[in-house]
Amino acid sequence: MTTAKLQAYRPRSYLKGVALLVMVFGVVTVVSGGSVLFGTDAVREMAGRFVPFVVWFNFCAGFFYIAVGLAIWLGHRWALGLSVAIVMATALVATVFGILVIKGGAYEMRTAGALALRLWLWVAIALIVLRARRSS
Repeated sequence: MTTAKLQAYRPRSYLKGVALLVMVFGVVTVVSGGSVLFGTDAVREMAGRFVPFVVWFNFCAGFFYIAVGLAIWLGHRWALGLSVAIVMATALVATVFGILVIKGGAYEMRTAGALALRLWLWVAIALIVLRARRSS
């Protein structure tokens, strides 16, 4: 295999891995959010003092995560725009959640951690997609 073929192959396989990770994260997000929203009382009790708008956002966003994963896998240019939109929407939800916390609203600490993780993850994904787009 020549050097040119190696250079062309590595980014593609790397992006396929990112795409797979994003799609799995999306499915897990939909399932976990859906179980809290539509599940039994026992499931909601295990979730603790969940914040409904955050759970609804995560549930709905999970479908967009899957769409971005497919777009990355297929090499669609709009994957970057949707990734950035997810970053912005997640930041907005995190801000509103922060205001709720400051005002003394009920919440679980794991919600704050999960929002921070999602925001960090989506910034990283958007940067990866941007870098891949610039190099092509």
